[in-house]
Amino acid sequence: MDHITSGTNLNSQQLQKSMRRVRIPYDDAPDYTRPPLEISPELYQQMFERFCFLYGEEQAKQFMPELERILKVHYAHKPPELIEAEKDFDPNNRFTEWDLILITYGDLLKGDGQSPLSTLAHFLNHYLGLSINTLHILPFFPYSSDRGFSVIDFDSVDPNLGSWKDIEEMGNYYQLMFDGVFNHVSSKSPLFQRMLNGNPDYKDYFTTYLSPDELTPEERRMIVRPRTSDILTKFQSINGPIWVWTTFSPDQIDLNYKNPKVLLGVIETLLLYIRRGANLVRLDAVTYLWEEPGTPCANLEQTHQVIKLFRDIVKAVAPTVGLITETNVPHEQNVSYFGNGYDEAQMVYNFALPPLVLYTFYREDATALSNWAKELKYLSPMTTFLNMLDTHDGVGLMGVKSILPKEEVDFIIQNAREHGAFVSYKTGEQGEEPYEINTTWFSALNLDNSGEDIVFQVKRFIASRSIALVLRGVPGIYFHGLIGTRNDIDAVLRTKSKRDINRRVIDINGLIEDLHDRKSKLSLILQSLGHLLDIRVRYTAFHPNGEQKILIVAPEVFAVLRTSPKQDEYILTLTNVANKICQVEIPLSELEVAETQWYDLVGQRGWTTTEDKLVITLQPYDIKWLIPFVQLERSIES
Repeated sequence: MDHITSGTNLNSQQLQKSMRRVRIPYDDAPDYTRPPLEISPELYQQMFERFCFLYGEEQAKQFMPELERILKVHYAHKPPELIEAEKDFDPNNRFTEWDLILITYGDLLKGDGQSPLSTLAHFLNHYLGLSINTLHILPFFPYSSDRGFSVIDFDSVDPNLGSWKDIEEMGNYYQLMFDGVFNHVSSKSPLFQRMLNGNPDYKDYFTTYLSPDELTPEERRMIVRPRTSDILTKFQSINGPIWVWTTFSPDQIDLNYKNPKVLLGVIETLLLYIRRGANLVRLDAVTYLWEEPGTPCANLEQTHQVIKLFRDIVKAVAPTVGLITETNVPHEQNVSYFGNGYDEAQMVYNFALPPLVLYTFYREDATALSNWAKELKYLSPMTTFLNMLDTHDGVGLMGVKSILPKEEVDFIIQNAREHGAFVSYKTGEQGEEPYEINTTWFSALNLDNSGEDIVFQVKRFIASRSIALVLRGVPGIYFHGLIGTRNDIDAVLRTKSKRDINRRVIDINGLIEDLHDRKSKLSLILQSLGHLLDIRVRYTAFHPNGEQKILIVAPEVFAVLRTSPKQDEYILTLTNVANKICQVEIPLSELEVAETQWYDLVGQRGWTTTEDKLVITLQPYDIKWLIPFVQLERSIES
């Protein structure tokens, strides 16, 4: 990449090295000869008060010593080099412009003679060539259903994928995000089997009833959950039939957090993941963590207190680790998991973004997206959004429930169905309601039979993806959303699972062959997207703590002015969301930047203002990232 594009004194090799975290592994065995962990009195009292809220003072006094013991054991695994390195950690820079998260299953790529995890690592390290520094491998544990989210054994790697050695090797090249599937366990798990076997130590590990009628019709109607199946599932125990709380499926048994032993066991698992290399822990389906009949059993204060306790714990023994909440709920509830900005999750999935971007491109109008983005709140330098457009599940709809009226959500659904998507439903207050659109991102935007040139389809696709790159936060890209996979309808018909539309297993040899074809869809996508990513990681204007100003310049254009945390760098981003030419005039007074000469980092051409206005013509689905030319010169000279 030439100097004019890079805009920094870091060359490509230096940049890649800078983006990578220096991994200091934990010791395999604890070393009790070193000074033990010392928890500050303030933090200890805070954790104690959380236990009191959850379990009452008497049980808090009983179980706090066990929590302290667990933390001391973890700390004894930390080598002195890691303890020393953590002293220089700046929590305000936990996330930077270098962060881009690739989300994938461990076995989405199929190769010959290697484990799936090794195949994935080989492809990422030798062929992908993108500025990705964080890898989120979806649950890689032994499981019985739900593509990994019905975990049998939380402490081991599924041998069908590989081993802990494979995971730890990836940690030498990427920051790693692990899934904390802490809401439920598989019905085949040893924990659940011990309860069925009548082991008294596991009697209260799950929420059970001797009759389904113990959960009254009124209590059932109040429960909020993302499924339409019965909340209780019948099992045969050693003592006869029982009915067990199953939020997600009959094979996924909810843990009973009213039992403090359950919470302590989950904390031990959380710390195990950190020792195994987790830099980020995704708290899956954490919305439904605490069950309380007579309430919605979602977003309860007890759940927030558990997450805050997790935050206290990582602050005490692993301060560089980030917690991410996956809560597919209306936006105002979703952002509540930031807490006060300092005491809960450092990152929250931005679930309103994907359906809003789809809506924007279907309407060819950025007004709703711009108005929503203008109101986004960033509570502290320690918190940020994960800006993804699609996930392994699809496009959730709950995030826009209070942002778009019902008829506009129906409009999204109608258009997505015309593109070959399916729709999944949940149980709501008024009965069943749409929960998510099951589709790949490429198919959601591009009709199979449109007759459009593939170059034009890719341009629309990249324009949509750029929205997640310019918004304040950290971008996340699901593997199939990265490579432009189309809907796998055959898989849905075969498995009867709508989510399988976006989980196709890809042959690595075919993928590599496509990469070598410069005119293939895959090559076109990676060339365009790679260009944007290379630019993004080089400018502190894209730092998650940098400011953003949403400009209303034309209905067809999403315009964001990004400013670096030190306010010494500005980038104006423009995305044409419509299939038509659009001209915009932006007064310099709106930009609060007096420079008259600008340079488009994407198109690599200059622009000069006319009568104190920046006049830009955008072709259909054009992307322009404009920087003041004098600023570009300074970065080159430095």
